[in-house]
Amino acid sequence: MGLSTHIIRRLLLVIPMLIGVTLLTFLVSRVVPADPLVVIVSEKALDHPDIVEAAIRKWGLDKPLPQQYLYYVWNLAHGDLGVSFKTKRPVAQDLAQYLPATVELSVASLLFATAVGLPLGILAAVKAGSWIDHLARFISLLGASMPPFWSGLMALFLFYFKARILPGPGRIDARAATPHGITGLYLLDTFLLGDTNAFADALRHLILPSVILGWFTLAIICRITRSSLLEVLRMDYIRTARAKGLHERVVLLRHALRNAFIPTLTTMGLAFAGLMTGAIMTETIFAWPGIGRYAVEAAVNLDYPAVLGTTLLIALIYIFVNLIVDILYGVIDPRIREA
Repeated sequence: MGLSTHIIRRLLLVIPMLIGVTLLTFLVSRVVPADPLVVIVSEKALDHPDIVEAAIRKWGLDKPLPQQYLYYVWNLAHGDLGVSFKTKRPVAQDLAQYLPATVELSVASLLFATAVGLPLGILAAVKAGSWIDHLARFISLLGASMPPFWSGLMALFLFYFKARILPGPGRIDARAATPHGITGLYLLDTFLLGDTNAFADALRHLILPSVILGWFTLAIICRITRSSLLEVLRMDYIRTARAKGLHERVVLLRHALRNAFIPTLTTMGLAFAGLMTGAIMTETIFAWPGIGRYAVEAAVNLDYPAVLGTTLLIALIYIFVNLIVDILYGVIDPRIREA
């Protein structure tokens, strides 16, 4: 099977997932102990008959449940997730405002975790039993055992309050103007605008939260890489490659690492989706205006449209990331395309 056929098959599998996610969020919006109209238009708007009538027509609330679901999907397809009770703005607009901060933080965390964890795991496997192996396992254990709310506070205390070498909470200095760009990603926007001072400021603000958030992922990547590479290095075809006189670097990079990378890739995919949706503590400690903080505030304020919109967004992120990982499986190992 060719790569294009593999990609098409994976894309087709996304369709039932999307139907399942939209159906689940629709049913949740109907079983919560609240009037569906309140979920859609807010309590205050219920005093305005024209708004209520317009919402009933728009969302088909006077129709049977299956037709209501079709109305729901139609509105979702047009980016209509309702209006937030708290911000009084469309939920889609809120998500578009908060998502770039989370994307920037998650990508930086995954880059840090991969850049450090992958080489560390490879070295630990190649030098198994040496001091490098023990050091790698110690770093992994440290990262996996320290909760972000503690390590985040300690990092702020040491590097911001005491040493004064890194800035405090926030995406950019409070006295600086907010970068106005297209993407909402401060690093990318300031780079495109040629504002080097703002770029350096945004980069310095990103270091601490991305390291704290990425350290746990680093530990997982390091341990998975070490264990899977150790298993592959004991296989017969690796001994055969060595017996043929191939250089150890060729054996490691071309034959062993490629086959050992599948479990690591799975971990990285799941970790990235987890970083996108599970950065609540880190975003709270570092005053990072991302999706995690928005979801917590929505849940605390019983902001049903915002909660449902965030739930749907998180589900779509998981589906999209798993789709990318599935496609990469086929690129790395052609045998998977036949499965």
